[in-house]
Amino acid sequence: MQLYTPIVALMALALGFAVFSIIMSAVVGPKRYNKAKADAYECGIQPTPQAAEGGRFPVRYYITAMLFIVFDIEIVFLYPLAVAYDQMKLFGFIEMVLFIVPVFVAYWYVWRRGGLEWD
Repeated sequence: MQLYTPIVALMALALGFAVFSIIMSAVVGPKRYNKAKADAYECGIQPTPQAAEGGRFPVRYYITAMLFIVFDIEIVFLYPLAVAYDQMKLFGFIEMVLFIVPVFVAYWYVWRRGGLEWD
């Protein structure tokens, strides 16, 4: 149990700081509410009215975000594999190939479809 004492102490300190910060912001913070603070903030520009169904939004933004997520996940899995590569030998190489090939196939598909071109 002595090994976990510093971890528990740090977690208690972090929780205490979070609770203290929330309570103090409610107690000490200004309480001047008005219509401008309740409105949505759009970089100082007056909000434009949206259509009832929400209007059209380009799907390209979502595709780009998904590509970033896929490649971030790939990097997260490749770092530990690269560190332990010497110990895994041929098994590690085969696993790396089986992991990277589908990612590169997806990358090639998106590239051929023009998903990486910025308009």
